Amino acid sequence: MALAVACGGAGPTAAQTGAATQSGTPEGSAVAPQSVPDLDRSIHSVPLADILFDTFGRTRARFVPLSEISDELQTGLRDAIMPVGRPAYGGSDALPWLTDDDLIIGYESGAEAFAFPIKVLNFHEIVNDTIGGVPVLITYCPLCFSGVVFSRDVGGETLTFGNTSALYQSDLVMYDHQTGSYWFQVAGEAVVGTLTGSRLKPLPSATMPWGDWKGLHPGTLLITGTEGRRSLFTAARYASGFGAGYQDRINRGQFAFPVDEDKLDGRLSAGEIVLTVETGGRVTAFPLGVIGDGAVNAEVGGLPIVVFTTSGGRSVGAFSRSPSPGPPASGAIGGQALTFDYREEDGAFVDRETGSTWDFAGRAQDGPLTGSRLDRVSTRRSLWFAVAIAFPDIEIYNPKTNR
Repeated sequence: MALAVACGGAGPTAAQTGAATQSGTPEGSAVAPQSVPDLDRSIHSVPLADILFDTFGRTRARFVPLSEISDELQTGLRDAIMPVGRPAYGGSDALPWLTDDDLIIGYESGAEAFAFPIKVLNFHEIVNDTIGGVPVLITYCPLCFSGVVFSRDVGGETLTFGNTSALYQSDLVMYDHQTGSYWFQVAGEAVVGTLTGSRLKPLPSATMPWGDWKGLHPGTLLITGTEGRRSLFTAARYASGFGAGYQDRINRGQFAFPVDEDKLDGRLSAGEIVLTVETGGRVTAFPLGVIGDGAVNAEVGGLPIVVFTTSGGRSVGAFSRSPSPGPPASGAIGGQALTFDYREEDGAFVDRETGSTWDFAGRAQDGPLTGSRLDRVSTRRSLWFAVAIAFPDIEIYNPKTNR
């Protein structure tokens, strides 16, 4: 995946910079080197020929399908795009190049907040960590703008993930260290190997400009590197920008890696940025360009939810509409589902039932419900073509018919 196209420019891989790897462990990673089991290619849910490796110039062919690649080359390409293990964190001023307008993926654990800049994820794509006792996987594919936070726990076992250097339908393919199985990133689904059919559980997260996240969480922790190289991400190269026009190319069908046309879903443009909400066994896509700034009241999988969007859809988050009780004086309304509106003059969200005002973190700041909080629900932010392939039965929220 030599082309990195999210909010940064093309990011150098280990193959391009000469960074060494050992037993599949990248330079800059604190994950202990280990032997990864051989991939069992006899078990798969997608055609092996559809999983294409970027060889980074190691062969005459740029793309080599899994059905044809040798085990030796497959192992040699592993983690050419370097994942992060055991990340190090600093305060909000730890990355001097990070601007308030740069997008981050935000994750909350209790009272703590963590920020992962997209410009860092453009270069590394995968972060393994344990936060608040939960083994988490922060993932981002620059080719489809797909940012998802998953639990690394599968069937009671904690998995560690790396990068295969392959793509399926122009989306990142990960592997796990424990079984060697291959995983389709945006779906969080194992598609080749012994874990084929298993799915990772998506966790609540948010995508927004750094300035917005920092304003909501002044004490946020910011990823800065790894335990072995704590200031790795302070380097100026991580500030690199990215040329405009990528979404337009996707809308014209000019994908960086091959995509099966019969898998595309014409209900939305391929390059439309959507937020998916996944709950109760159902997935719904909310087209951010159509929605714009506002509060979207909906129901997904039987759960009343609200999607908050501002900054033209760059700040996004989704919550249950039934607030968790606040202090005794807050007057919480016993789990009743609220209905929200967006107040343009001050950028606040207001519930119709009590008139309380809420911030973008789902916290009641004023009114009868002050001190109450909305629980985040599981989301992913991605280009439409990728989530449509991952979830063929996905529903689309239409603001004209869903009110």
